[in-house]
Amino acid sequence: MERKWRKIWGLIGLLLLNFVNNVSSLSLTITKVECVYKIVRSEGDIVSGNFVVVDHHIFWSSDHPGIDFSIISPGGDILHNLKGTSGDKFSFKAPRSGLYQFCFHNPLSTPETIALYIHIGHIPNEHNLAKNEHVDPINVKIAELREALEAVTTEQKYLKARDAVHRRTNESTKKRVIGYTVGEYILLTIASVLQVVYIRRLFSKSVGYNRI
Repeated sequence: MERKWRKIWGLIGLLLLNFVNNVSSLSLTITKVECVYKIVRSEGDIVSGNFVVVDHHIFWSSDHPGIDFSIISPGGDILHNLKGTSGDKFSFKAPRSGLYQFCFHNPLSTPETIALYIHIGHIPNEHNLAKNEHVDPINVKIAELREALEAVTTEQKYLKARDAVHRRTNESTKKRVIGYTVGEYILLTIASVLQVVYIRRLFSKSVGYNRI
């Protein structure tokens, strides 16, 4: 019984280590074209993730063309393609093993910072289990649970990144509103002082003419 539990905990440790190795959280600065390369080791692995353009709510105008994003398979096929976006989620089943490209294209010369998160998940199937008598079916259940937890984590990371962007936007908007308000008060004060000075000069000239 003790050996069985040791085997289970050892298997969980290996799965967690594999989980860490298959996760990438990156910050990229895109000036023109930038690609991230990830190796998928098995056909049918689930590749998921998200990306967000940092501070786009602050610096982008209404006519900004956005960022282009594409995922290219080892065979050169485009699996995912987005035009003019500020961020999105993606998920697909790898059609084959090999090197996958995650590419960003910035149509403008202004550098853009992108937060990118990629996860590659692997769930063993019954065919693979039949080949290895030392692999317990619990491996599949643990992998399925791990992928379910990863889906939740990915969604949380995406929402957290979006929330951070909105929070920075709100803070920037608040500072702008305060700046505009202070500026208006200063201009009103200057205008009032100038009006007082002007009226005083008019009265002083009127009094001077009356004395003459």
